[in-house]
Amino acid sequence: MSGNRRKTAVALAATAAISLLASACTGQSSSGANDDPSKETTITFWHGWNNPGEVEAIQGVVDAFTKAHPNIHVKVVGNMTDDKINQALRAGGSNAPDVVSSFTTNNVGKFCSSKAFLDLNPFLKKDGIDPETTFPKAMNEYTQFDGVRCTVPLLGDAYGLYYNKDAFEKAGIKRPPRTWSELAADAEKLTRTKGDSYERLGFMPNYHGYESTTEHYLGSWDPTYFDADGKSNIAKDPAFAQMLTAQKKLVDSLGGYEKLEKFRTSFGDEWGAKHPFHTGQVAMQIDGEWRLGMAEAAKPGFEIGVAPMPVSDDQADSYGRGYLTGTIAGIAATSKKRNAAWELVKFMTTDTDAVVDFANSIHNVPSTLAALKSPRLKQDPRFKVFLDIAANPKSTTTPPSVNGGAYLTSLQNLGFDIEKGKQTDVKAGLEKTAREIDAAIAQAK
Repeated sequence: MSGNRRKTAVALAATAAISLLASACTGQSSSGANDDPSKETTITFWHGWNNPGEVEAIQGVVDAFTKAHPNIHVKVVGNMTDDKINQALRAGGSNAPDVVSSFTTNNVGKFCSSKAFLDLNPFLKKDGIDPETTFPKAMNEYTQFDGVRCTVPLLGDAYGLYYNKDAFEKAGIKRPPRTWSELAADAEKLTRTKGDSYERLGFMPNYHGYESTTEHYLGSWDPTYFDADGKSNIAKDPAFAQMLTAQKKLVDSLGGYEKLEKFRTSFGDEWGAKHPFHTGQVAMQIDGEWRLGMAEAAKPGFEIGVAPMPVSDDQADSYGRGYLTGTIAGIAATSKKRNAAWELVKFMTTDTDAVVDFANSIHNVPSTLAALKSPRLKQDPRFKVFLDIAANPKSTTTPPSVNGGAYLTSLQNLGFDIEKGKQTDVKAGLEKTAREIDAAIAQAK
C-alpha cells in the first residue's frame, strides 16, 4: 500500500459530509437497474490510487474484466477523493462515475444513509452471492450501515505487530508478546535510555506514533462502540477505559509523555526509508500489512518479525485477531448503467483470481474468504500473519456512522488529553465524550 493511500484511509476528518440530494437516488427496495449489460456500453470507474504501480495494478484488473466482458468498456479515472466523488454525484450528468472505490471506510455510513451509493443487496441476491460466506466478518461490518449494504470490500488492511528479532534475541525475549502486559514488559526490556532521551525505544505508545491510534489499539480489546439504540457505548463498555488506562500506564513507564514526544520528533517520515522501525529507533511497531515490504526495501540490518497485535489480558484466548479496514467499492446512485456497473463491481470484489491478482500486485490483504486461501497468493511467508488476522472471525473494525468518523475523532481527542495528563479522570472523560458523540450524530441525522 502506498503512503498516499494510507494517509487517506486513516484521516478521520479527511472528507466533507456526504449530503447528496435524495432526488439523485432511487429507492433502496430494489436495484432500479434496467440497462442490458449484454449490449455494447461504456461505464466510468473512479478510484483513488495515484502511485504508478498501484494504478497499473487496478488497470490490470479492469483489463481482465473487459477481456471477459468485451461489450462493456470501462473509462478509468484515478486519484479521486471522496470530496471529488461527492461533488460529481451532486452535479450528476455525463461526467459522474458509475462505479466508485474509496479508501475511507469511515464514510460508509454517509454513503448508505444519504443514498449516494446504491443498495447492493438486490444485486447480490440476484446472483446468489451470500456476503456472510463470501467476505470476512469485519469487512462485512464496515461495508454496510443500518441494513443497507451500499459497498463491498475491495482488498483489505490488517494490523499486526512488527518486531526487531535481533533486539529480541539480545534482550532474551523468546517470542513476540501475546497480551498487553507482555507488550509492556517487553517494551521496557527493549528500551535503552541515552541521557534524557533514548538510544532505542521498545515501543512508541503515544497516539501520534503513526498507526498507534485509539481505534487501532482498541482492536485488542474487542470494543462495542454503539449500543442497540445507536447511542455511544464508550462510557459503558469497560474496554474503552481499560485501553485508555493501559496506554497511559505504558506511556508513564517508558519515560512519560514529554520525553517520548521529544524522542518522536527525531523520527523520519512514516512513508520513507527513515521510519523509526527501519532505523532501529523503535523495536516494536503496530502497523499494517504494507509495512513489511517497505521495511525490507529499507534494508534495516536486522531480521524483521511479524505477529498479531497483543490482546487485552482478560482475552488472552483471542490472540490472533486484529483490527481490519480497507478499500470499498460501490455503484453511484446517479448511474444509468447499473447492471453493467454491477458486473464490474462483482468481478473486482468476488472473482477469486481477480482479487488474488490485485492483492499480489499491491501487497494488500485479499477481501474474500476464498482468495485468502488461494494457492495463487504470492507473498512473503510472514504475510500469512495478516491473512490469518483477516480470516479470523474475532477480528474487529470500527462501525460506520451517519456522520462518518467524527466519533473516532472525539475519542482520539480524549486519548490525547489522557496521555498528556490533561484529563486524569478517565471515566468522566468517557462520559463527556459519549455525550459529545451522541449530540453530533443527532445533529447529522
